[in-house]
Amino acid sequence: MDKGKKISLTALVLMILSTTFGFSNAPIAYEQMGYASIIWYIVGALAFFLPSSLMFAEYGSALKTKSGGYYNWIEAGIGSRWAFIGTFMWLSTWVISLIQAVPNLWVSASAGIFGRDTTQHWHFIGNLTSTQCLGIMSLAFVFVTTFIAIKGLDKITWATTIGGVLVIILPIVFCLLSILLIILNHGQLAQPISGVKSFLFSPNPQFKSTASIMSFVVYAIFSYAGVEAVSGVINHLKNPGKNFPRGVLISVVFTVLLYMICIILCGAVVNWKSVMGKSSVTIGNVAYVLMYNLGLSLGAALGWSTSLSAAVGHGLVIFSGIATVITGIGGYIVLLYSPLKSFMFGSNTKIWPKWILHLNKHGMPSRAMTIQGIIVCAVLFFISFGGNSAKELFQILTDMSNVASTAQYIPVILAFPFFKEVAHLDRPYVAFHSKFSTWCATIVVLFVLVFGVIFSFVQPLILHDYVDEFWAFVGPVAFIAFAWIFYDWRTSTKRSVE
Repeated sequence: MDKGKKISLTALVLMILSTTFGFSNAPIAYEQMGYASIIWYIVGALAFFLPSSLMFAEYGSALKTKSGGYYNWIEAGIGSRWAFIGTFMWLSTWVISLIQAVPNLWVSASAGIFGRDTTQHWHFIGNLTSTQCLGIMSLAFVFVTTFIAIKGLDKITWATTIGGVLVIILPIVFCLLSILLIILNHGQLAQPISGVKSFLFSPNPQFKSTASIMSFVVYAIFSYAGVEAVSGVINHLKNPGKNFPRGVLISVVFTVLLYMICIILCGAVVNWKSVMGKSSVTIGNVAYVLMYNLGLSLGAALGWSTSLSAAVGHGLVIFSGIATVITGIGGYIVLLYSPLKSFMFGSNTKIWPKWILHLNKHGMPSRAMTIQGIIVCAVLFFISFGGNSAKELFQILTDMSNVASTAQYIPVILAFPFFKEVAHLDRPYVAFHSKFSTWCATIVVLFVLVFGVIFSFVQPLILHDYVDEFWAFVGPVAFIAFAWIFYDWRTSTKRSVE
């Protein structure tokens, strides 16, 4: 970035919005809790998004010369051991995201080819169930993409560019057509709003208990994940002391409003009980179910024939599927090496055995990427062949991802008060000026994070869903345990690590 060029307040707001807002989160929220999800998005914004953004800004501005990001932030506050463990948790989020993304990409491919999700009817490999067939296809995808990524092919950027444009157009099309549908139906929504209770109680029978409702916090936090990525730009802002907190506040308001609008528009398109309550609707295909029903409802409102309305619905699904697949493949290949490489070379390289730090002629950590690919394939295999239905499969993968994404913030938030006590740091931006405000913000954010994770574990136990409980638990815990044991082993054998 040009040193003389400063980022404006408007540019900052747009950067935060593009990093944190994800249209796909709205259909998932609606499928899980209906309109009642909105209040938890507000809670997540006030108790996590807002204070954590200000914390990350302080980290980024004070440690701007450090290239390790998360690792350096945690290390400055609570030391190298927790920095390694915390950053390993951050890496686990990306690895679990890789696991979650593959079956979703096959659903998108099916939607792009057939105009609907056919993965629940895949039985083309012997006597395997559809979930097992999806698992085998996912293993093949991981193998091929890992091979491509190891070769360091940078020619997939066209896919992310084209797909990125299509994915930006997709929510715009959905919102405009949904608003048109509301106008044609004279303001009537497919899912009626029955006063305040519609925003307090979920139509989903799985989200009736206190534990299940509290567990939804992780969905809200996941929807705001990524704000830490813009913390490094604070030193390039015009008047950062004023503009960064203003930018964060504006972004919080706009992000919450966007999620609220999109969730309500989901309710304008489909009735929860008649559509979302079906067993065939999963977290993986809910966006395509919405697009198809948008075409049907719009056609009915315009007086089109059923066949024409269905054709429009299939067209919207195909467009959505193609856009997601093109973007997803390119993004997946990047994620296979970027987080892994950043973690290994951003942390203390003395901790790692030399053989795993090896870079091939393409500059890729091929050995580490191979190990990562084996782990992803192993988890996919065990989940796919665990006797789950498609709905359970996508629920497990989503819960794993959400819990890991929430847990990754605990070490960096916990380190913040101790980072504030570090002397001799140049702090060009300070959001919390007293110990009281620092600890209040830290406790609030930690409370939301910890209780969100705890209730995510309690909810499957209440429902006796022990498979979901196992995978949601084993993912983050296995990574934490491995990081702890590995760090202690390496530091005990190499005194120069500390």
